[in-house]
Amino acid sequence: MTSVSADPTTQAVAPAAPSRRWWTLATVALAQLMVVLDATVVNIALPAAQADLGFSDGQRQWIITAYSLAFGSLLLLGGRLSDLWGRKRTFILGLIGFAIASAIGGAAPTFEVLVGARALQGAFGALLAPTALAVLTTTFTIPKERARAFGVFGAIAGAGGAIGLLLGGLLTEKLDWRWNLYINVAIAAVAVVGAILFVRHVARTGPRPKLDIPGTALVSGALFLLVYGFSNAETEGWDSPYTWGMLVASGVLLVLFVVWQRVAAHPLLPLSIVLDRNRGAAYLSVLIAGAGMFGIFLFVTYYLQTSLGYSPIQTGLAFLPMIAMLVLAAQLSTNLFVPRFGPKVMVPIGMVLAASGMALLTLLDADSSYAANILPPLMIIGFGMGSIMPASMQTATLGVDRSFAGVASATVNTSQQVGGSIGTALLNTLAATAATDYVASHTPPTEQVLADAAIHSYAVAYMWGAAFFAAGAVIAALLFRRKGDGLSVATHGQASADAAAEPVVAH
Repeated sequence: MTSVSADPTTQAVAPAAPSRRWWTLATVALAQLMVVLDATVVNIALPAAQADLGFSDGQRQWIITAYSLAFGSLLLLGGRLSDLWGRKRTFILGLIGFAIASAIGGAAPTFEVLVGARALQGAFGALLAPTALAVLTTTFTIPKERARAFGVFGAIAGAGGAIGLLLGGLLTEKLDWRWNLYINVAIAAVAVVGAILFVRHVARTGPRPKLDIPGTALVSGALFLLVYGFSNAETEGWDSPYTWGMLVASGVLLVLFVVWQRVAAHPLLPLSIVLDRNRGAAYLSVLIAGAGMFGIFLFVTYYLQTSLGYSPIQTGLAFLPMIAMLVLAAQLSTNLFVPRFGPKVMVPIGMVLAASGMALLTLLDADSSYAANILPPLMIIGFGMGSIMPASMQTATLGVDRSFAGVASATVNTSQQVGGSIGTALLNTLAATAATDYVASHTPPTEQVLADAAIHSYAVAYMWGAAFFAAGAVIAALLFRRKGDGLSVATHGQASADAAAEPVVAH
């Protein structure tokens, strides 16, 4: 387990005032929301952007893939850079870079410029996301406040995709598709001001750590090929040699990365961070939840718009009750249930709730109504996700040495990103296969048959999503320690004392 002993060279100082800490949370949450919603807000704008810039159906997936490739492959590097450069400096740099990339994308005159801007967004997002979580980890050291802060942060991480759908629909219908990118400039500007005023600058003591260049190259290449492989499976299918070639190459690089981390003098990701039983369970829970969530946002969106004829704004509004339940569950879980029962109880319960909601979605048909058939499962799923994400994210960063808080936080984001990529590729492939088989068994392929085939394909995706969550419930129940064992309690007080001992220079 990673050491959390206090650095004897540090000088204890009083922690920041409570009001300052909560303003820090607001700033960090705003930045996290910008990064998370950007993964879905552009989806709604794609048809309008395609009509404006004139790119083909085959090209449009690169608007999404360019962002996810850069974001997914550079997350661990971004987290480590925040450890080396200082979190306040890295946070502000990430915000400014993300805003510039968004402005370039919003003003893009061609498809190529738009793709380049999206890749640049992903790169700065990889710098920003783990830094935001690391700032939260080192700012909130009082257990009760930490639980409340992670409840807010986890709710945003879980609900950001749905908020992106709503915001994307509003901006596209009322303004222009380009505002789905321009809006980030305004959000980032507010967050930069908040970071300057409220985020603490921690002065470094002792020798400056070195960046693990070989480890960075190995893991960045592995994550790039992993995300690219699943993206390729989504567009070209699982029978493509490129798909399996990239996934196999990714596996080889990941093995080499693990071997190198065992002998490196300055490892990028000390293996003790991920091999700790509680943290390992938390990372797996975030990955599984990320995979399952794509079945909700992707296929429920298709169902509402293509099968029931909802507009983009109506689709976004349809997800609001789910967001409300997610936020409610996140606060109840982190403030009441997790302190009392621990993640070993709460995360499996959340997984079971999410699996139950997904199973109810399989019953939807062309005549289903929102209030009776769609709303209940969405609310159940929202409550389940609110029980999974905050508890997992808090546990994943608990007790980590402050010098590795950034890369530990990056591993959380990596788990969610990889889970999303796996979920998108697998569920899309399973749904497409189910639709094809349905049409083949119902001849002739009339318009009604095609409509029924689409709904059937969504039901298959929901069923597999439910299976993901069910497997996650078993894994979480087996791996998480019981409340009071090991890291969940013993290192919490030590980690809090360690963080409080950091010398802080306020700007």
